[in-house]
Amino acid sequence: MAMYAILVLLWMSQAACSYDDTSFVAAVYEHAVVWTSDPTQPPTRQEAIDHMKHNLDVYRAQTREAKQQGADIIVFPEDGIHGFQSRDNQYAYLETIPDPEKIVWNPCDDPDRFNDTPVQQDLSCMAKGNDIYVVANFGDKQFCDTSEDSSCPNDGRYQFNTDVVFANDGTIVARYHKEHLFMTELQFNRPPAVELVTFQTPFGKFGVFTCFDVLFHDPAVALVEDYGVDTIVFPTAWMDVLPLFVSVEFHQAWAMGMGVNFLSANTHVLDRRMTGSTISTPSGAVSYYHDMNSTDGKLLVAEIAIKPIKNVVTSTDLPITEHDTAFVSDLFGDPFTFVELQKESDYVIVCQNDLCCSLNYTKSGISSEIYAFGAFDDLHTKEGQYYLQICALVKCANSSRDSCGQPISDAQTTFSYLHLAGNFKFPHVFPEVLTSGIGMDLAVGEWEYKDGTILSTSGFSKPLLSAALFGRVYERDDGTSKHASGAKELHVHFSLMFVLFSAIQGILFEWL
Repeated sequence: MAMYAILVLLWMSQAACSYDDTSFVAAVYEHAVVWTSDPTQPPTRQEAIDHMKHNLDVYRAQTREAKQQGADIIVFPEDGIHGFQSRDNQYAYLETIPDPEKIVWNPCDDPDRFNDTPVQQDLSCMAKGNDIYVVANFGDKQFCDTSEDSSCPNDGRYQFNTDVVFANDGTIVARYHKEHLFMTELQFNRPPAVELVTFQTPFGKFGVFTCFDVLFHDPAVALVEDYGVDTIVFPTAWMDVLPLFVSVEFHQAWAMGMGVNFLSANTHVLDRRMTGSTISTPSGAVSYYHDMNSTDGKLLVAEIAIKPIKNVVTSTDLPITEHDTAFVSDLFGDPFTFVELQKESDYVIVCQNDLCCSLNYTKSGISSEIYAFGAFDDLHTKEGQYYLQICALVKCANSSRDSCGQPISDAQTTFSYLHLAGNFKFPHVFPEVLTSGIGMDLAVGEWEYKDGTILSTSGFSKPLLSAALFGRVYERDDGTSKHASGAKELHVHFSLMFVLFSAIQGILFEWL
């Protein structure tokens, strides 16, 4: 009888958590959000609660399903509970969310401690009832006095885009207010100061931030480099922009470039080009979903390492040079310096300002398809301001060079060998590969991020849309830094170094 009791206890301890000392099971849910918004008629509080219940019912079912598949944590998307609202309409959907660093509260166990918190109670009970960590995004309201606080909005309240983390017993363990609001997020306010939020679990240290935050140093990079998190949870409402800002492409790249696990949960709103969720590690996406045809949500579940192994990033020494056939074309508002790939196999270098990029490739396809390899090294100012250094291979949208860099989602040209490098002098570089398939395909397992370069020795099984090393120079975001080589100047002479370098590369390429 005693032995039987011991066996039961052992079974229960194994069933209670699916992680061990080396791995855990993560889940993200891409949610087809249900919402209503009439800017002429703000909803009552009860109408807002009734509306949010539709989305919370889905969350409850997906949390239960994730746990049945062994998940230890589930991440839900940005705006997934209340949808997209005007500022006045948003107010009815808000709750006051206490700071867990100051107040320990389990809404499921103590629902009457604070007034009017049905969403927090529901999410807390989901976590507790399924013994799982739950990460959700919804709105926080904090009242202020305009006579005492010069930053207080005219309506007397701060409205924050907020991520809330519930431990597996239902306790709120983290609250994060989004720092970098996108252009259209007029319903929310920025917090008074950037928040660096982490939470500790039995399966690693986590950091949390939201959507547009990923493009900036704080809080995103700081959480990894200064706070040592192993995994990022990332609620997002990401709108795809081809060729370099596709959700799954960029989120996988960030995980690989920063050397962390990245759990991204996107809203699924097709008329806003919002789809694409991933469970990614420094080796790439373990599981991902991107579908512009289905109107349904999608649950992803995967086992990943608690302590991810980081890649070593190095810089490639390249001569600064210019091609006679170089041309400039726009890619998402940025004037890239491109060179057309005119041969089936070649080694090319293209430069802009301080950045030089190299591409060694072999391709085959129809002659009407044009590919271009380009460099951009300057301040990006479209839909936000941030400094970029990018080496990018792109399929042009049509036979005109002016179309190189424009969105295109289909291709017929395959690459049997590709090696892409750049002479980046800054450490934050994110590798992107996108091939043409059902949805957006990441060609997982067909390439590697090795020594700061993209390398595919056996090629890609599907036609290539783009491949890029996406570099961020956070130190230059204010726009005051100048280039060592002058704005958009290209050296017009071939140095002896370049001749020797090109000859060596040509010999190596022929040998490969």
